[in-house]
Amino acid sequence: MIHLTNITKSFGNLQVLRGIDLEIGKGEVVSIVGPSGAGKTTLLQIMGTLDRPDSGSVVIDGTQVDCMKERELSAFRNRHIGFVFQFHQLLPEFTALENVMIPAFIAGRGQHETKAAATEILEFMGLAARASHKPNELSGGEKQRVAVARALINRPAVVLADEPSGSLDTRNKEELHQLFFDLRNRFGQTFVIVTHDEGLAQITDRTIHIVDGEISGMP
Repeated sequence: MIHLTNITKSFGNLQVLRGIDLEIGKGEVVSIVGPSGAGKTTLLQIMGTLDRPDSGSVVIDGTQVDCMKERELSAFRNRHIGFVFQFHQLLPEFTALENVMIPAFIAGRGQHETKAAATEILEFMGLAARASHKPNELSGGEKQRVAVARALINRPAVVLADEPSGSLDTRNKEELHQLFFDLRNRFGQTFVIVTHDEGLAQITDRTIHIVDGEISGMP
């Protein structure tokens, strides 16, 4: 599903990634762990086509993306990759349902189809009763689940999450972590999660350790 070959990335004189080779299979839930500054988020951004490597190739779901032009890359990202961040980044003026629908509208899907799909996802997450509420009316855990629903609206092949439970309390962390596995089982997506949470890393299918811009041990 994701194939990275000899990925390097530098910012000025600082080399952040040093020849990363990594394969992640369809339907895997994989965690990426390592100390701050090790290159975890940079690697995730390159996987998500939000940044380009200095060298190497990135293949996602059979498509080599590192050579795409920006407009083509943006369309690919919208349809094939979902993102979940540490802070939900919901738009405050829209309801939960409307926030979930936005990526589908960007992809050009119709309103009726999009509303039905968004409603289905929110129901699956136990948020049907909260669909008409705006972010300031939702709890922290509810906001993050809405953010996950937004990431899933276009049925992406890959969901990338950067410290998704970092701002949540213990109960909501556990619920969010279980949600990733429930979603994988229901929809078959591949999840790649950058995390400092040892509990989450221990339950993922595989843990990738990044140290000084390199994979430590077998990936």
